[in-house]
Amino acid sequence: MFDELTARFEDAVKGFRGENKISEDNVGDALAQVRRALLEADVSLSVVKDFVEDVRVNALGVEVVRGVKPGQKFIEVVHQQLVEIMGGANSPLANEKDKTTVILMAGLQGAGKTTATAKLALHLKEQGRKTLMVAADIYRPAAIEQLTTLGGQIGVDVFNLGKNLNPEEIAIKGLQKANEEDFDTLLVDTAGRLQIDDQMMDEMVRIRQSVEPDEVLLVVDSMIGQEAADLTKAFHEKVGITGAILTKLDGDSRGGAALSIRKISGQPIKFIGTGEKVEALEPFHPERMASRILGMGDVLTLVEKAQKQVELADAEEMQRKFQEATFDFSDFVKQMRLIKRMGSLGGLMKMIPGMNKIDDGMIKNGEAQLKRIEAMIGSMTEDERNKPELLSSQPSRRRRIAEGSGYKTVDVDKVLADFQKMRGFMKQMASGAGMPGMPGMPGMPGMPGMPGNPMAGKRGKSSNPGVKRQRPAKKKKGFGDL
Repeated sequence: MFDELTARFEDAVKGFRGENKISEDNVGDALAQVRRALLEADVSLSVVKDFVEDVRVNALGVEVVRGVKPGQKFIEVVHQQLVEIMGGANSPLANEKDKTTVILMAGLQGAGKTTATAKLALHLKEQGRKTLMVAADIYRPAAIEQLTTLGGQIGVDVFNLGKNLNPEEIAIKGLQKANEEDFDTLLVDTAGRLQIDDQMMDEMVRIRQSVEPDEVLLVVDSMIGQEAADLTKAFHEKVGITGAILTKLDGDSRGGAALSIRKISGQPIKFIGTGEKVEALEPFHPERMASRILGMGDVLTLVEKAQKQVELADAEEMQRKFQEATFDFSDFVKQMRLIKRMGSLGGLMKMIPGMNKIDDGMIKNGEAQLKRIEAMIGSMTEDERNKPELLSSQPSRRRRIAEGSGYKTVDVDKVLADFQKMRGFMKQMASGAGMPGMPGMPGMPGMPGMPGNPMAGKRGKSSNPGVKRQRPAKKKKGFGDL
């Protein structure tokens, strides 16, 4: 999402190399790069002007202490200003205690409003809130059917009266049902249009007046760039919104919408859509997004994703297996499926500090290797998956697995060798022995099949004769190295 913007910011910091302080001269060159980066990311011009000036003033006003490089201090200032223009802190969703919380969903057609409604319903369900969705889009073909289908998939009730009543009446009756049946939250999916028009706005105002919502969330397609900020402002002036949901941030958007909406419209981004899956909705945290933009990763969001998928008892059991080096192929498959539920491999990798340099080609190669490994594990018997040592002692088993999965015996040998190294590495880490040299495998710390690790350790002989050793990926410098 922000790869180009991140690269541009890195170029800006390079100008501070060899400098011992931030001055008018060197900060001017860096700010020119920042300005160009933001404009290319489709950030609103007025936002760019204010941002660059704020960074200039704050950067010149800071004292660079001993041990901190000017480039590092500059990035700290940029990070602070990015957080500021995106809202400063997370803006929580309304949660009324004494009545049903009513949330009105608005947006143009094609922004993903109905899908965003279902994603938000699932998010609220995971928080323990009893939610009812109301199908009030009576104009778009199949809109009601789409919401009903999504509701069935996520286990959330949908209130549907068809297309014979007007949207205000449907919303009112939906609220009555929510009050009668003690629903915590009501989500009203309204109709979108291809463009803003008076008829659309008037209808939204009538619906708002009829149910008096606690939140009016505008669903905005991030692909439209800085127009997203102008759209949010127009809706707020005519309807009165309380926040936005920015969708399709996993696509080719350049990030301008995320950086412009709060500054232009005055309304916060409350959630972001990060994928097509119904689980792909995250609360928007400006400080975390700023870290992503600057290539610093986003460990907190990664941990939250993992916590949603991992039970405490499972985590403790896996830790025990790491410590005892009894982690087996069944466990490996379980972990890979866990990662898939959390999101795309590339998206997760870039949340890890220092891993933003992994390019898409390496990610795709890693995903392809993981599929190969899963195919090989699928050709193993239950005993072989649970006792990998059987494969080490019996070549005939490895040949059978190779034939069953469509690969060569040498491929199975390599996966087994990598897996054994991984178990040894995990045992050392779990026992607190420190970071050993990374095994010579195509991946992260001992993980077969993962993208090349820029922190690979000492060179050594391959554990599998006849297989050419891959050169470790050349580590590019990140902000911490400048």
